[in-house]
Amino acid sequence: MPTQSTEFDVIVCGAGHAGIEAALAAARLGAKTLVLSGNIDTMGQMSCNPAIGGVAKGHIVREIDALGGEMAVAADVTGIQFRLLNASKGPAVQSPRVQCDKKAYQFRMKHTLELQANLQIFQATVTGLIYAKGKVIGCKTNLDIEFRAKTIVITTGTFLKALMHIGQNKNEGGRMGDHNAKTLSNSFLEAGIELERLKTGTPPRLLGRSIDFSQMQEQKGDDDPTLFGFYDTRGEEELFHVEQFGERRLGWKPGTEQVSCWITYTSPESQRIVTNNLEKSAMYSGEISGTGPRYCPSIEDKYVRFKDRERHTLYLEPEGRNTNEYYINGLSTSLPYDVQNDLIHSIEGLEKAQILRPAYAVEYDFAPPTQLLPSLESRKIENLYFAGQINGTSGYEEAAGQGLIAGVNAARKARGESPLILKRHEGYIGVMIDDLVTKGTKEPYRMFTSRAEHRLLFNHSSAELRLLHHLDLVDLVPPDRLRRIKEKLKHIEYWQNWLEQNTTAGGSWGDLIRRSNPTKELPDDFQNVPDPIKNEVLLRIAYRGYLERERKQIKRLSEIEDIQLPKDINYLNIKGLKKESALKLAETTPFTLGQASRISGVNPSDIGILLVLLKKGNLG
Repeated sequence: MPTQSTEFDVIVCGAGHAGIEAALAAARLGAKTLVLSGNIDTMGQMSCNPAIGGVAKGHIVREIDALGGEMAVAADVTGIQFRLLNASKGPAVQSPRVQCDKKAYQFRMKHTLELQANLQIFQATVTGLIYAKGKVIGCKTNLDIEFRAKTIVITTGTFLKALMHIGQNKNEGGRMGDHNAKTLSNSFLEAGIELERLKTGTPPRLLGRSIDFSQMQEQKGDDDPTLFGFYDTRGEEELFHVEQFGERRLGWKPGTEQVSCWITYTSPESQRIVTNNLEKSAMYSGEISGTGPRYCPSIEDKYVRFKDRERHTLYLEPEGRNTNEYYINGLSTSLPYDVQNDLIHSIEGLEKAQILRPAYAVEYDFAPPTQLLPSLESRKIENLYFAGQINGTSGYEEAAGQGLIAGVNAARKARGESPLILKRHEGYIGVMIDDLVTKGTKEPYRMFTSRAEHRLLFNHSSAELRLLHHLDLVDLVPPDRLRRIKEKLKHIEYWQNWLEQNTTAGGSWGDLIRRSNPTKELPDDFQNVPDPIKNEVLLRIAYRGYLERERKQIKRLSEIEDIQLPKDINYLNIKGLKKESALKLAETTPFTLGQASRISGVNPSDIGILLVLLKKGNLG
């Protein structure tokens, strides 16, 4: 058990989706790790929709798996419905999504943490941090027990000074039935870390047997599920069905016994109920000051912002195999309970529905992420890392991606090693972190494919290949898996070259693929290669021109991307810079010219001035 005299390499404060990946990543790199949670029974809890993936989010999960994280496998083996979104569109925007059994997912994650070597779990709420000479050295808890560490990762989610709203009713807590971290915010403020407020919300949960599904449209899962995990590069010893330490973790064969979701719509009566009660909504009555998620609006927002829409689509999604509880995707609200009840009964198929849990909004503190380095370490306090919703993001996947990077870098910092930094052209995790630390956010940040300028390179099935060079430098996956990824890449490159160089009627096989995208006409030897290799080869050949154009653009941009900027530049004294640009540069203090170019308010002429001064040696 952890003791006050024990010094850890890494302490992770919080065990949501960010905290789990941070703790596992640090421990798997050999760091002596402690994870602190206010309630270890809710580690990995899916507070909102029990679904993983979706547009761009599914790409992040595949990148997490490529980097040795746990979310992908846990989602696969506890999934109850699998769907590939945008299946009829190009591969860059196709995104896997899985509806999970929320309790099975949560229990499996808890068990995984319990079985992990180098990792200790302890139930306590972190009440403050301990600082010395500009560094964090430990944390305090509500049990009057203090713990010391070389590095600390903060993954407190929505719990900082959290306040839940149902109409005019207010309750302290980061989610229904859970605690509130009141004093930790003060500890950040004392260290000079700025905090602001954000809001999120969740819909009501209904009793399934009170729903009339006969009035709804059934939505089944895919017959051939697209999984998150890269099982073709895993050995038998790494697959989900293998027991560890004599214990079998919860889960089942992915894609089996899928369940249906259901589609219904709001009615004119629904609109009347919402618009007539707007002043009772916590958001519209002024009770909530934090900014809500623009891309996941409440039903109040939908009727205010989209007045001409006759109806809004709602998805009834089961919360698990062994529960009769249903989640109403699309009906987030902070209206009073009696209004929620009337609203639900105005919806086709829900006329007699019973509410198990009312909808509510949560307002909470977050730390604007421009206060972080690209490694997710604080600029103001050394050895302190932030990941997840405390950085202003929204979603399990965004949190988990940050958590993995923060955990890796906390472990590497503890042993004096350089950080792992993912670049924008390498994947969505790189895009997300660069957006956060460079531009910041004033609303809950959600990943979309449109945020990535090089998204044509980011098809979800290529994550292992795109990130392979990082796996060579950091021991994120077992050696055997690393070897298999390299072998997979060799096979892909072999067949890509072979099909481009060998001819058939009318030109090379590559020309044939680009003209007509054939399947049965291709050589038998190629037809017999494993699907993950075959599909990647066909994608690379079919989109060769587009992919080459993207790579050339990245090469051009790399001329400024990696040019380092001195830390002590006085931007306000540089002649020629616009005042707005100088102020933004001084506030953000970018590390490279490429990062500077992405700061809002900094234009190409400003970058040109900096580049000229750097070449002359007159900058810094």
